Amino acid sequence: MFARADMAVIAEKAVHDSEEGIRTERYTVPGVKDLPIACLKLIEEHDCDIAIALGMPGPEPIDKTCSHEASQGLIQAQLMSRKHVLEVFVHLDEADNDKELEKVVHDRVYKHTMNAIALLKGKDYLRKKAGKGIRQGHADAGQIR
Repeated sequence: MFARADMAVIAEKAVHDSEEGIRTERYTVPGVKDLPIACLKLIEEHDCDIAIALGMPGPEPIDKTCSHEASQGLIQAQLMSRKHVLEVFVHLDEADNDKELEKVVHDRVYKHTMNAIALLKGKDYLRKKAGKGIRQGHADAGQIR
């Protein structure tokens, strides 16, 4: 609920655009620290094969701490469920203005959703992209030659 954009709408659009016929479940929580249990519940109680944790932590030091704690919980949820949980956080201080922030949000959520779909296809599906310096949310860093 703290996020300044409805990130799930972007993820749902990516799923639709993929034309893979994937079923989605949405679980909205108050803030990033609530994401680990929501992801675990989606996997265990709603039979999801993968989870995408969407959040927008604020710029203050307490927000950075909360996002770190949420990240730790998301890792624990992955280990407990033995399923991928993709953390897709966009920090409010990643851009200088709302227009830039909107671009980061859309790019990161869309691309990470496509990564989630790729992970559903198997452990080797993303191999061709390994070592390419591909980023989500900003321009690719590129490959070291």
